[in-house]
Amino acid sequence: MESNNKVKDIKQTVIIEAPIQKVWETVSTSEGIAEWFMPNDFEPKVGYEFHLQSPYGPSPCKVLEIEEPYRISFSWDTDGWFVTFTLKDLGDKTEFTVIHGGWKDADSIVPKAGEKASIIRDRMNQGWAGISEKLRKVVEG
Repeated sequence: MESNNKVKDIKQTVIIEAPIQKVWETVSTSEGIAEWFMPNDFEPKVGYEFHLQSPYGPSPCKVLEIEEPYRISFSWDTDGWFVTFTLKDLGDKTEFTVIHGGWKDADSIVPKAGEKASIIRDRMNQGWAGISEKLRKVVEG
């Protein structure tokens, strides 16, 4: 029987007081991502495999989509997650949205963390809110 207990995607949006190209450089380069998210060896190439150095150890990731300067999507770790950064040009400002999806059932255990997806999602939702805010501060400098 199909369960309707899927965990909803995380979605966080911030408005950054900077042009889109400046935000793009901070979300599409290894150095930029390290400043506000996690140490990594990311390269903006579709199919490129890289690692995010998470608190639980290195997470294998793969670039799924690049549409400069509007969108980056990558798979994250081994549990079916994906993360998408979208940027919207608002002239001298940029709207940045992160979507963290691919969650399983609320009660399924996230292997590395050893806790239920619903608990991890709530924690990561808070985390992404803070991370998005940190990105804003890094870009606005």
